[in-house]
Amino acid sequence: MAADLEKEFGAAIEYIKSGGGVFEVALNGKLIFSKKASGRFPTSKEIIDKIKEIS
Repeated sequence: MAADLEKEFGAAIEYIKSGGGVFEVALNGKLIFSKKASGRFPTSKEIIDKIKEIS
């Protein structure tokens, strides 16, 4: 997923290690996806589309 985001937006992706099955994606400090809330992992396209909606 990081490679897809870097290719699409030309931005560096920062991974923050976590535990307990948490997987979240934030943009400029705003949460745009939470595995904990949704119960699933997002697709790269889903995250790319959300970023485009915000931008």
